[in-house]
Amino acid sequence: MSQIDTFTALLVEEQKDNTFSKRIVQRHISDLPENDLQIEVHYSSLNFKDAMSASGNKRISQHFPHTPGIDAAGTVISDKSGTFSAGDEVLVFGYDLGMNTPGGLGQVISIPADWAVACPSTLSLKEAMTYGTGGITAALCIQKLEKMGAKPSDGPVAVTGATGGVGSISIALLKQLGYDVVAFSGKPEQSDKLTALGASEILHRDTILEVKDAPAGKTKWAHAIDTLGGDYLTGLLKQLKPGGGVASVGLAASPEIAMSVIPFITRGISLLGVDSVYIPLADKQHIWQRVATDMKLPNLDSYQQEISLSESPEYLDKFFKGQVVGRYVVNVKDA
Repeated sequence: MSQIDTFTALLVEEQKDNTFSKRIVQRHISDLPENDLQIEVHYSSLNFKDAMSASGNKRISQHFPHTPGIDAAGTVISDKSGTFSAGDEVLVFGYDLGMNTPGGLGQVISIPADWAVACPSTLSLKEAMTYGTGGITAALCIQKLEKMGAKPSDGPVAVTGATGGVGSISIALLKQLGYDVVAFSGKPEQSDKLTALGASEILHRDTILEVKDAPAGKTKWAHAIDTLGGDYLTGLLKQLKPGGGVASVGLAASPEIAMSVIPFITRGISLLGVDSVYIPLADKQHIWQRVATDMKLPNLDSYQQEISLSESPEYLDKFFKGQVVGRYVVNVKDA
């Protein structure tokens, strides 16, 4: 691979009318930035941030043409830093990958060596991308709740955006760890799938909003993982049991929240922010070890749909059409 001058990648380009197009192209190694670590990408996965980047959202990616892909699993081509050896299996997610640095939806990436971690021996590269950024974010949410003191005996855990990448893996991981899970979704036709993932109760997401403008509502859930933000996040907080926490990790509905502090000071609840982008490398290594051990899901293949790189533009569009179900793993190497 080190002798190859060109590789296949998804390229997002800005048009003269300020729209953005997506196409599969051949790129040159010289198009990549000069960095110590060069990786042959075998698999990537699709995440909401990839869809935002591919749509031309300049809060995510400022420079076009651009290759999205905020995570990647592959083998080392070369490493000038000496951290890795050629052929080592490595994983990358977060930092600037796929934002302004060409990302995992290309067969080769060039990154600083301290962005990568070794792939745990108990995970294949495809299994790692079955988790991908969405699954690792789910694991980080659960770990954040655990550090706060959450345990299965506290009561049910609510999960919003239940059919999405973060939500679906959250349900499966919580179930495996012994938690009772209430899944919230706007896709009632996916109820059987959510039950299979491990949800004990499935409700329409808008039931969260029934508390409306009241400063607090009847307590219903011990804890929650929220991918939506906005009124859904405030609704969850208003209905948490005393001492509960919400791990907030998304803004699919809105980045804004507006509510009274009353539930915080009368029930001692906590709003827990979860960052999966710039957390220290040691923390990334630790969470990868957890999803390779106590958080490793059985039958991992059943949680993902493998797609080709050529299909990635179509599937990225699904994020804005409310059509995402589970995790999409992109076979980049065979493009």
